[in-house]
Amino acid sequence: MSGDVREIVATSSRILAASGHGDLIWGHVSARDPEGRGVWLKSAEWGLDEVTPERVHLVDGDGMVRSGDGTRHSEYPIHTEIMAARPDVGAVVHTHPPHAVALAAAGDSLRPVSHAANYFVPPQVPRFTDTADLVLTAELGRSLAGVLGSASAAFLVNHGIVAVGRDVEEATVAAILLERACEQQLLTHAAGGWPTWSPPEESRAKREHIYHDKAVSAVWEYLVRQLPALEPR
Repeated sequence: MSGDVREIVATSSRILAASGHGDLIWGHVSARDPEGRGVWLKSAEWGLDEVTPERVHLVDGDGMVRSGDGTRHSEYPIHTEIMAARPDVGAVVHTHPPHAVALAAAGDSLRPVSHAANYFVPPQVPRFTDTADLVLTAELGRSLAGVLGSASAAFLVNHGIVAVGRDVEEATVAAILLERACEQQLLTHAAGGWPTWSPPEESRAKREHIYHDKAVSAVWEYLVRQLPALEPR
């Protein structure tokens, strides 16, 4: 089972890199350990595009690497504390995608100006503002989890995003949709004036019609098919 978990975390990492979420060696994906021992997390000092199953390790709630090799990411509390607070969450993505960072820093709320935004809104995407520094402690991780609440994503203002899902596939698709939604809103606003957007009842209907479970699974499979082969490094 651990081999399967490591493979899917590695695949998600490379998909995120190919989808504009790469930030040199920063950003990470995790999956809940099926045996309850912690989270399977991408190891530090590798870019998302470089992640192989061997570069994913098991980290417990105290930050100890229990299985696998490599340097543990210092922001592991993002993953461990969200999963502790949300039994429904099986995977967490934390990245620094440029359009999401820009929209959050500008103080704008995400509006359903596009299909992608309807995945999240309504309600509003929560904003974590306790710090724009790294989330290095369990206390900050718990605070972030509290801000996230029951939502599928949150902005870490002047820092990045978190996106969550029942599994790695769902969390990955959520992260990609959030960045696309932010880019589309910024493009619309840059065109002049202020964009129009769907009212809440239409947004909820679009979410049900477009982003049902079968469609999200199909999006994941599409992203896997588009993924370039990983060259040895």
